[in-house]
Amino acid sequence: MLLCAACGWSSGASAQWRYAEQLKTYPISGTSGIELYSSIGEHGPKVGSHVRAIAHTDFKLTWSRNYVPQPDGGCSLVSARPNLTITYVLPKPVASMAPELQKKWAVFIEGVRRHETVHAEQIKAMVSEIEKVSVGLSAPADPNCTRIRTELTAKLGEISRARVKASQDFDRVELSEGGNVHQLILNLVNPR
Repeated sequence: MLLCAACGWSSGASAQWRYAEQLKTYPISGTSGIELYSSIGEHGPKVGSHVRAIAHTDFKLTWSRNYVPQPDGGCSLVSARPNLTITYVLPKPVASMAPELQKKWAVFIEGVRRHETVHAEQIKAMVSEIEKVSVGLSAPADPNCTRIRTELTAKLGEISRARVKASQDFDRVELSEGGNVHQLILNLVNPR
């Protein structure tokens, strides 16, 4: 399910760019908070090879880059336009719920959505950082614009690793005992 074809604008180094967001759901079932959470554990998206998550934010990123050979024999990257699609994967109960459980679920899923939007913001910040280091990059003695690509790839690796670390650090805090997601889980599964 596409949330929007062109969700918003992000400011980059040289121009603004659009990104799209998609929402995918996976079915869960249960008549209590603990049953819903158990179903999430059985059906949630796999992150890594073995771990199932409550939700997941992923992205597809491609670029249109314009490398221009320079009169002095160098090469410059004069533009880099991203094409970004962010995909959220969230649980969705397949059956109607009792009013009390529905209230608890609404709080839970809204908190999970907020958590995932932080990951999306980290992704958009990464794309802006990539654009910032890309546009204007130049390499001397590179008439075929090959060395500049190698230099750019090295920079992109650093930016990507920093985003992954920030995402992992955020999850570590949110999922730790007393963290926001931990509290959401407790509020869902504990009877009141």
